[in-house]
Amino acid sequence: MTGTLHEAGVPDAASDRTVVGANLSLPLFRALSGVLAGHAYLKVVVDRAQNTWHLLDTRVHPFHVDYIATRVLGMTLDELDANLDAFNSSVYMDPERRFLLGVLSLHTEEEAGGSERPFLVLETTEADTMPGPLLEEFYHYVRGRVDGRLPLLLKPANHGQEQELAAVGEARVPRILSHELFGNRMRTCLNPGEAEGRLRYFRTTAEYESAAADLGWPDIIAMPRLPDDVPRTAGFINTAPTTPLSHTNVLAAGWGIPNAIVRDLDAVVRREGLDGAWVRFSVREDAITLERLPGAPALERPAWHRQRIRIETPLLQQAPILALHRLRRTDRDGYGTKAANLGELHHVLDSRTADLTRFYARPRPPRPDLLGHLAARLGESGASPERLRAAAAERVAETVRAPRGVALPFRLHHLFLTSSPALQQGIGRLKMALELDALDVVDSLSLHLQRLTCSTPMPEEVARAITASVTELIADGRRLVVRSSSNAEDLPGFSAAGIYDSVTTVRGTDQLMDAVRQVWASLLSPRSVRLRHQAGIPLDDTYMGVIVQEYTPADLGGVLVTCDPTRPEDFRNVYLNCTPGSPERVVDGTVLPQQYLYNTVEGGGRTVDLGSSREDLPAATRASLAHLALAGRLLQSHFSEADCDDALDIEWLMTAEGTFHLVQVRPYAR
Repeated sequence: MTGTLHEAGVPDAASDRTVVGANLSLPLFRALSGVLAGHAYLKVVVDRAQNTWHLLDTRVHPFHVDYIATRVLGMTLDELDANLDAFNSSVYMDPERRFLLGVLSLHTEEEAGGSERPFLVLETTEADTMPGPLLEEFYHYVRGRVDGRLPLLLKPANHGQEQELAAVGEARVPRILSHELFGNRMRTCLNPGEAEGRLRYFRTTAEYESAAADLGWPDIIAMPRLPDDVPRTAGFINTAPTTPLSHTNVLAAGWGIPNAIVRDLDAVVRREGLDGAWVRFSVREDAITLERLPGAPALERPAWHRQRIRIETPLLQQAPILALHRLRRTDRDGYGTKAANLGELHHVLDSRTADLTRFYARPRPPRPDLLGHLAARLGESGASPERLRAAAAERVAETVRAPRGVALPFRLHHLFLTSSPALQQGIGRLKMALELDALDVVDSLSLHLQRLTCSTPMPEEVARAITASVTELIADGRRLVVRSSSNAEDLPGFSAAGIYDSVTTVRGTDQLMDAVRQVWASLLSPRSVRLRHQAGIPLDDTYMGVIVQEYTPADLGGVLVTCDPTRPEDFRNVYLNCTPGSPERVVDGTVLPQQYLYNTVEGGGRTVDLGSSREDLPAATRASLAHLALAGRLLQSHFSEADCDDALDIEWLMTAEGTFHLVQVRPYAR
């Protein structure tokens, strides 16, 4: 790094305008700052040994540690890289550390008269373990050197800092929590990307429904909350809060289209006349923009119009109903990926032989691997690779449970379909309509087949087999959950999130038979038929397996993905959503869940959003969720076959006793 270090005053035009020892005014802040997530920010380093601070020129010094090592301590970057984790520990975790590292960000709040008042927020990095007294020292050092007319608030960077500050009065250290600062932000990235298309803005569901038949691939759909049956288009915009783990955003991620929350869209549309206009829609973590185009661009049909998703030949013979714990991952060609993965989960938990350290063993330049970090998370510092693998398997088995249940193979669905001439004739007509691209009749044929599937009697052979397999599960009137496990979901390039049915309130054999038929019928819904046709998945090769699970009452339930959905390059964090009760309430969007990020490398977690709740979860529960997050990351090492960086999508629930049950493990569509 090159440039001139200035001791005080306003920086000049030199390439590096970093300042040491100066008081911070608003003009100086703006001269040095960069922009992140729409807010100006400035990196600061307090040198306790020299009783001074450094205001870093953001354009020249993007990383605190690089600056400290090279400009303060005289190290080379190669020397820093060779000892990066030890150096990070010395500046982020050592209670006697010399340097205090943080970020100042500039925000505004609206006052009573409509004017805006600027204020500053000070925070550390998410992995910083700064205790309460050090946080207080850091705050007051900065407070004493910032323009007194600018309010300054401290934002705890993780749950540990929140607990540390609980013993420090707010009068001594004024503070703001992350969800308080960002909970009402106007624009939020859900799935990054860029698209050109025609903006179709619907203020109500009724407006959307009246135009739904005319929506196509060049459109960018905007409305308060997109419905789960939204078609595949160029982009999505939500004008009301939602979550990155909603069904519609999982679809957006799988389809590779931009999706964002734009709460000020109505004002933008009215001001610039964008409804129905051709626009360039850009979604990044730090900026979301809508740019009007002069006219319709020369758009080519997207690649997915030509893509053909490969689907394995379904096994329709010699596949009995099996208890979930008897399945393995290789059984997906007879039972579907969902069922096979639950069987594999049983195997991982029972045998404890799987290598769950592959994600951490992967090189992360300049680090050769992250195994030292994993050892710290598991309390196994200095352990051999063999001991670390054993400890990882033990930790996962201690943290999560797999559901009891049975898997109904594709073979039973095939027997059911071939038992009914009416179903065979209807499927033949639907296949012909699809081959001729007669999409105007596809929906009516699909709806007819759905109704016919639900009303066709179950063949005696099939009914007997199902009844015999669930004797223990339905004893004493127990409640069951019936889920889809098709061979046309959880595929690379075709996630099918939210497309097929689950039935969660099943009791007794009659309701079970109805639920199985309903899940089978969802394979023929107009939407699922159209989406598979667009992806080139033949109707002939598509079958539905069914999972029958024991219902487990939940105090808390939700979804975690073993990545940060808005930052694909982030290898540290996993994203977790939850709400009281069933995880279905999270994925179907009926409530806004609490949202958390957990760092599975250095440790620590933080609350992103409280959703519909008015308060955060208790500290003990959040600590338990950290264990769940780590278990999810470890399972990723085993279930991500092609690349151990491929994220998982895990539905989970927590019982009143605090036990976590994983009810679904599948690839996260990205």
